[in-house]
Amino acid sequence: MFDRLQRLGANTLGFIQGFGQSGIFLFYCLWGIPKLRTAVPLLIKQLYSVGVLSLVIIMVSGTFIGMVLALQGYTILSDFGTQSALGQLVALSLIRELGPVVTALLFAGRAGSALTAEIGLMKATEQLASMEMIGVDPLRRIVAPRLIAGFISMPVLTVIFCVAGVWGGYLVGVEWLGLYDGAFWTNMQNAVSFQHDVVNGIIKGLVFGVAVTWVAVYQGYESEPTSEGISIATTKTVVYASLAILALDFILTAVMFGEL
Repeated sequence: MFDRLQRLGANTLGFIQGFGQSGIFLFYCLWGIPKLRTAVPLLIKQLYSVGVLSLVIIMVSGTFIGMVLALQGYTILSDFGTQSALGQLVALSLIRELGPVVTALLFAGRAGSALTAEIGLMKATEQLASMEMIGVDPLRRIVAPRLIAGFISMPVLTVIFCVAGVWGGYLVGVEWLGLYDGAFWTNMQNAVSFQHDVVNGIIKGLVFGVAVTWVAVYQGYESEPTSEGISIATTKTVVYASLAILALDFILTAVMFGEL
């Protein structure tokens, strides 16, 4: 009994210590953003790596999720004779919840794991230590551009995911099931509020981007400099980021739409 309590206390203290260390790490990364002349080329490169290269999986996933959502929604709404509300259902489901959450989970699996493995490999091959020896701060040169690129990419990818999802819903609802396209777009426009729905969805994407990129770069920077250590760090990134996304989604939804 006492051993279990001791292990529970040690794990709790270890979690609190790790969270505090990651917070200090984030502060130093943001404080050490390189100067504009050197930051822009590094940032553009990382935007291409974490953002542009994620476009394919985001667009394909968004299209199919919108198609499935429209198919299931049409089946349910037809039982109540409200098929014309399909556009409203698809748009609000994507913009408020599915768009930011699924985009963040895909971003964690694709870009987050890549960031962790890349930084962990640099640490294992002593590239980070070599930078410190020649007077180059690895947090400023390596970590900060990747962190900022993740912050910028996630909201943009969220918008693209939602657009692809709405298009997929249109293909199924209008082109396949024969719903009147005027009713589809009119109900969507009347139901979706830019300030209340679109802006809140983008804010969710930004918060998820901060969480996922923060976890990814921290796990890579603190990983053990071995192949096993990099593998463990990559797994932790996906697991921790996914849990953080779901927890933050509940909190943000309660604040934005639950009138708390």
